[in-house]
Amino acid sequence: MKDCITTYTKIKFDTMNPVAANVAIEDIAHALSMIPRANGHFPEFFSVAQHCIQCCDEALERNYSPRVAMACLLHDASEAYLSDVTRPVKKNMTMYLQIEEQVQNIVYEKYLGSLPTEKEEELIHNIDDGCLYYEFKFFMGECLFPIEPVLISTPEYETRPFKEVEKEFLILFDKLQKILESEKG
Repeated sequence: MKDCITTYTKIKFDTMNPVAANVAIEDIAHALSMIPRANGHFPEFFSVAQHCIQCCDEALERNYSPRVAMACLLHDASEAYLSDVTRPVKKNMTMYLQIEEQVQNIVYEKYLGSLPTEKEEELIHNIDDGCLYYEFKFFMGECLFPIEPVLISTPEYETRPFKEVEKEFLILFDKLQKILESEKG
């Protein structure tokens, strides 16, 4: 069990050999609501779950498919099992990137039924970058990219109790999951 972590719901999760049966949305929502963005360097607490909710809200505002909205909500789910690593560091961590991709793919396959397509990945990435840009602009007064991205939604950056964010994440997940299930017929 040396490569396992014990999750919030007491599941033994093997980070090196993840399986869908050991992925729980309750673990994802809980952990992401407690993990700070920007490695904790924002002047106020802002969680990865809040970021994911905002990405999902942006997808919904853009009238993207419920599948893309769900993928936006879950796009950082691997961090619930591996933690958040800042982009400048992560890009140099080859093994971490492989493990992260493996865990993220398990999450997508479990909750989306398949991996996002190339086009869906592009939509998710663009929203992720847009939300990242405005988080840094708000919290740090820093513009990360030379061209300011467009957001249709109105992000909220206040510090919120993690239990409240966790609950919102789960409600949004349940809503989208019901829509996706109804589309399957």
